[in-house]
Amino acid sequence: MGDAVLGLVTSELLVERFPGFHEGQLSKLKAHLVSGGHLVRAALRFDVGKYLRLGRGEERSGGRSKSALLSDALEALIAAMYLDAGFEITRAFIIRQILEPELERVIVEGDGEFSLTDYKSALQELLQSSGRAQPVYVTVKEDGPDHRKVFTVEARIYIQGQHHPEYVTRAEGATKKKAEQLAAKQALEHMRPQAQSL
Repeated sequence: MGDAVLGLVTSELLVERFPGFHEGQLSKLKAHLVSGGHLVRAALRFDVGKYLRLGRGEERSGGRSKSALLSDALEALIAAMYLDAGFEITRAFIIRQILEPELERVIVEGDGEFSLTDYKSALQELLQSSGRAQPVYVTVKEDGPDHRKVFTVEARIYIQGQHHPEYVTRAEGATKKKAEQLAAKQALEHMRPQAQSL
């Protein structure tokens, strides 16, 4: 039952969040969000393994950290919440605690493809290796109503000790984090050739 509730909430959220996607794109993104790998990460955040009742053999073999047990336990938790608190509360929990954190990591490209690259971390590593200061992310604009805000963020790249940025990129996103990731991606594309020529 937990997997059915999770699937329903995920489908609903994706159709609402990505209205321009065709069925294949939505299916691919949904498959990622309800996958065992993603559910295990969410279960680890909640420390679900700590609350499992295990037999001695399972306990000795590391059952509290087994992926299959953790993802099954999270689905059971969702089912219990649904039976106890109802759909709306369970839906809010799934969106806020399971789907949104992962959607923050997902970079959706213009063609509807997505990737899970952490561009901010990659940019930070590249700048460190080339002796530059850490990037500064500045929100320069917020547009739209609360339920459909668009954030414009600049990633500013500085040479150590200088007060004016060497390079600035600007990107938009439905959240500040997403806009930061897209701005970092642009900065990476600009900075990588320079770093390789050093």
